[in-house]
Amino acid sequence: MREPPGLLDYARRWPLKLWMLLVGLFLYAPLLVLVAMSFNDSRRTTHWRGFTMDWYAKVFEDAELVQSLVNSLSIAAFSTAISLLLGTLAAIALWRFRFPGRMLVDGAFALPIVVPEICMGVAMLIFFARVMPWPAGLPWPLSLGPIVIAHVSFSFPFVAVVVRARLQSFDRAQEEAARDLGAGNWRALWDVVVPHIRPALLAGALLAFTLSLDDFVITFFTAGPDTVTFPVKVYSMVRFSVTPKVNAISTLLLAVTVLLTFLALRLQARAAAERLS
Repeated sequence: MREPPGLLDYARRWPLKLWMLLVGLFLYAPLLVLVAMSFNDSRRTTHWRGFTMDWYAKVFEDAELVQSLVNSLSIAAFSTAISLLLGTLAAIALWRFRFPGRMLVDGAFALPIVVPEICMGVAMLIFFARVMPWPAGLPWPLSLGPIVIAHVSFSFPFVAVVVRARLQSFDRAQEEAARDLGAGNWRALWDVVVPHIRPALLAGALLAFTLSLDDFVITFFTAGPDTVTFPVKVYSMVRFSVTPKVNAISTLLLAVTVLLTFLALRLQARAAAERLS
């Protein structure tokens, strides 16, 4: 039988536990302050005067702020769907096929990940201003086209990296067995490969959605006057003063992100349980 941990084991572990506690405080203390200050009954975010929910009501009374949040959520949804499709197909193609220039293509997919966002933003600005000018005055959601294209350009490589890492643990004998049983290439891909990479698909979708939702630099260069997103709107508000209304809308956005993360983890756990059963 394994002996219970003694004083020496506790003495060795407490520095690590203390370090983890300090890292947790460093990461989450600002978020806790943000949430707390969203209920502050004062316009000054550095002075607590009392508890109130009025700032959340004022958030929904601000039509421009709500519209910017709707734009950000719509752009994130569209870019996530497109990035998930392109990233998954790219990962499967690089994993399965061998062709001339494969290493060059593989490296090209990593460029949007390592290139600074300011460079991507300027490149997108020049592209939509000179190479492919986007028509103005289009109805929603066509008016969001430039931002969606820009977000897909840097989001789908992240999906490809996550999915490809998951494919490395796939046993190709399972796919060959499905073909021996009469399944075609697409049927074997859908029934055998896709269930294996489902956790990576969820993780990649959540990563792409988060990257798109909180992007500011690239969006700032590609957004038009009629397509203001939430990060750009908050930036314009913070330039003058940080009010509890900004804290309130940020808290709502944080709650949406936490909820999506929880749902993704639940779906991953359910998928893992189905594979084991």
